[in-house]
Amino acid sequence: MFDLDKWQEIFAALKKNKMRTFLTAFGVFWGIFMLIIMLGSGRGLQNAVFDGMKDFATNSIFLMPSPTSEPHAGFPRGRRYNFRNADIEALRNGIPEIDLIAPRMQARGGSNATDNVVRGIKTGAFTVNGDYPEWNMIDPVKMVNGRFLNHLDILHKRKVAVIGNLVQEILFEKEEDPLGQYIRINGVYFQVIGVFTPLNSNMNFGGDKAQNIFIPFTTLQQTYNYGDVVGWFAITAKPEVPASVVDAKARELLKRRHRVAPHDQQAIQGWNMEEEFKKVSGLFMGIEVLVWIVGIGTLLAGVIGISNIMLIVVKERTKEIGIQRALGATPRKIISQIITESVFLTTIAGYMGLSIAVFLLEMINKALAANPSDNMAFKNPEVDFNIAITALIILIVSGALAGLMPAQRAVSIKPIDALRDE
Repeated sequence: MFDLDKWQEIFAALKKNKMRTFLTAFGVFWGIFMLIIMLGSGRGLQNAVFDGMKDFATNSIFLMPSPTSEPHAGFPRGRRYNFRNADIEALRNGIPEIDLIAPRMQARGGSNATDNVVRGIKTGAFTVNGDYPEWNMIDPVKMVNGRFLNHLDILHKRKVAVIGNLVQEILFEKEEDPLGQYIRINGVYFQVIGVFTPLNSNMNFGGDKAQNIFIPFTTLQQTYNYGDVVGWFAITAKPEVPASVVDAKARELLKRRHRVAPHDQQAIQGWNMEEEFKKVSGLFMGIEVLVWIVGIGTLLAGVIGISNIMLIVVKERTKEIGIQRALGATPRKIISQIITESVFLTTIAGYMGLSIAVFLLEMINKALAANPSDNMAFKNPEVDFNIAITALIILIVSGALAGLMPAQRAVSIKPIDALRDE
């Protein structure tokens, strides 16, 4: 049942100490406000990073040959070697845990090299990749016109090309349809069969993906006289198989095939996207834990302030408490009264801090949505509803605990001593 007299007493006590009440409540307000803002900001950073990786195959590994660092099988240290076409089937047949294999070769042989591409009087420098269709399942792009490479292109070594949207903008007129048109790459003509835009803004191999051109892997080898050389491999593991298992087996197999010392750590360079993804996830988990530590520390400072002001309230109301006890008020009623005041103060301050923080995050989110960008470093800052409610519940419980010690002090005073208090 709602006790009007009780709540009038609470408001009167808080009003009497309004300056101390305001300052103490502000400490609680600021604590939960900063906790929610920091949690939302951390989630905004995490959303931006993971959104740039969302379509990328995180169970993938990338391997490329590098000069050896140890002599082996009669070969000197520093020997250069290349992966070969035969390694494709050897990997596929020798490692059952492999799901996809996508060999890649670049026209000028380097990851940062660009090629001269001409159409009529227009020219540009773009990255030209020789790929298998599987590459688009590992690092996918969005086809806006035409199609991606297929296995018939690989089998027949067709001179076809899939171009990025920026390549289209530079080489073609605004309203011109590039499909079926020809571009000249390092002196050789290729027919455009598709136009794409990037999906993963944070994963760029060989520079800006929108300025990339894909041609069939076998066509590149033959057209630019690379024989059966493979630049590097992109490999994915089957579901439920750790990418590290495939990584270790692939390195062992390739070292054995190319007579590289088993313990040579430099002969095969590359990285494991699964491990990198875990590192990023661990980083954001660490940030969230740090935010909770700082936020809870700030909240505790506010709660301690609540406890202190309630001790002052008890001190100032000693005679009033003595009168209540003399008139028959039970210790339970006195404790309930003090704790209710403490919980009321922390709840109001906490709710205001929570509401304003959520409102501010929503305003930031709307501002970002009104000015979208492909390379946003901060996206959709938000706080999970359950986390927000949990923080508020923690605050209310803390408020109750903050009022417990002053309440115990209030009931420990004997009525006769309280009545004598000046």
